[in-house]
Amino acid sequence: MWWGLLLLAGVFALAYLYFTLVPGPVDPAARQYFTAAEIAAGRRYAQANRLIFIVSFFVELAVLAGLVFSPAAARLGHGATRLAQGRPLVAGFLFFAALWVLLRAVNLPFSLLSSYYLEHQWGFSTESLAGWWGDYLKGAALDLMLSGAGVVLFFWATRRWPRTWWLAAGAFLAAWIIIANYLWPVVVAPLFNRFTPATDPEVVAMVQRLAERADLSVGKVLVMDASRRTTKANAYFAGLGRTKRIVLYDTLLRDYPCDEVEAVVAHELAHWKLGHIRRGTVYGIAANFALWLLLFLVLRLSLDLPHRGPYPPQAWALVVFFFLLTSFIGNPITNGISRRMEAAADAYSVELTGDPRAVVRLQVDLARRDLADISPPPFIEWFTYTHPSTMRRIEAVVALSPRRP
Repeated sequence: MWWGLLLLAGVFALAYLYFTLVPGPVDPAARQYFTAAEIAAGRRYAQANRLIFIVSFFVELAVLAGLVFSPAAARLGHGATRLAQGRPLVAGFLFFAALWVLLRAVNLPFSLLSSYYLEHQWGFSTESLAGWWGDYLKGAALDLMLSGAGVVLFFWATRRWPRTWWLAAGAFLAAWIIIANYLWPVVVAPLFNRFTPATDPEVVAMVQRLAERADLSVGKVLVMDASRRTTKANAYFAGLGRTKRIVLYDTLLRDYPCDEVEAVVAHELAHWKLGHIRRGTVYGIAANFALWLLLFLVLRLSLDLPHRGPYPPQAWALVVFFFLLTSFIGNPITNGISRRMEAAADAYSVELTGDPRAVVRLQVDLARRDLADISPPPFIEWFTYTHPSTMRRIEAVVALSPRRP
């Protein structure tokens, strides 16, 4: 089983590396909207990010494989058990903490390179190094706290329900997905950014107008202080129930004309109207149960345990290794679903605004300002793109209009 997962991940990773280094030709239609210099700059920026991504994956894979397929994980597990004086939940947490520190140390240079130095090099980041470290440490502390609690629950469930713990794990995580979707906008997001109600009367009126057309009751419309970190613009829909909100980057309102802001808001309302958040949550929960069942079967084949015996602390290395491989291999499935939702939201945004030209101009301006690879290699788009590429989005909108925008 492990060798099958490794083989498939290796094939995908090598293909990704190849098409990163040899991206191939650009769609000739791109020259209708972008200059050769813009196309080349987008390619270079994307290539740098892709190289960092795939090299970091190879390094993390090598570190985990070295632990899993050598005595190192077992030795670390025995050490954790001794330190915990035989208390299995404590031993499991200690092993997790050691592995967490190791993987954080391995990934830190890549995080610093991609999200700080590269963004400064290309003129996108407005954040100081001290600010970057502050955000990184807050994120790391949050990850350590939540992941640590999850690890304790994992080892507790495997002891409490040796044959059906995967059902309990799936149920715990399903509940967490729902709770996190509800709480993230009001608990976690404010730790990293400041959110204020939109006060521009034109923006508020525009959102209400679009919401009425979509027959939606809009919750809060908030502006996020994205400019303290980046020049890039974006918007997103978040929350469930009473925490639902549309969040607009202040850079979007500052740098883009009103008709393009309207196209962005229409796109986010489309996700809401078409039930994408709800469907995405359902898909995530279903995949969560399937993966925990697969992990249960893999661990049964991987660990030589007495009947109903508890998992040793080093089993956590197998869990992390499993999810690294399956999340990487599963990229085409999850991203394919996401791209279909994004394409549907684009189409509905045209219906809401009645202005395909603005939607096309938005895609062009976003790609120019953010240095998008407007026509990436098909494999790269298929494997990692959560949204259709710029040219695909433009061509889809053009196809919806009787006349080319």
